[in-house]
Amino acid sequence: MSWWIAHAERTLTEDVPAPPGRVRDFYVDLDNIKLVHPLIEAVQVLSVGETPDGSWRTARVKDRIPLGPFTLPATYRARLYVPAEGDVTTEADQSPGVRLRGTVSFAPIAGGTRVTERIRIAAPRPVAALTIREAVQAHVAMLAGIRRHFESG
Repeated sequence: MSWWIAHAERTLTEDVPAPPGRVRDFYVDLDNIKLVHPLIEAVQVLSVGETPDGSWRTARVKDRIPLGPFTLPATYRARLYVPAEGDVTTEADQSPGVRLRGTVSFAPIAGGTRVTERIRIAAPRPVAALTIREAVQAHVAMLAGIRRHFESG
């Protein structure tokens, strides 16, 4: 590991009032995520493929990153690995050297699904604190947005 790169890990959870299959299907549809993720402006699917146990998607994502009174545009490549069953894994790579890796599980609970997202963030030290804070806040809001989507029917 390089001193230049800072690392952080966070685990986020949200209880969603819908069955795990429906919540998982909503989550892996990238058009839905742009509806609930507060930083995402647009998602363009670049490629889709099959694996022996599921599928994958690669997309170009356009974000708007708040920086004080300004908003900075950011474009990055994201990948989603969707096995036929089990945890979904995510990857997002953004310049300058920001990497986000996630594992998302959808566990049945009384009244719905517990969505648990484990995210690992790597970023150059000069932007690490901002990157980690914004990523965690955005993913907390995204999970809450998924919950609200299913609460509203």
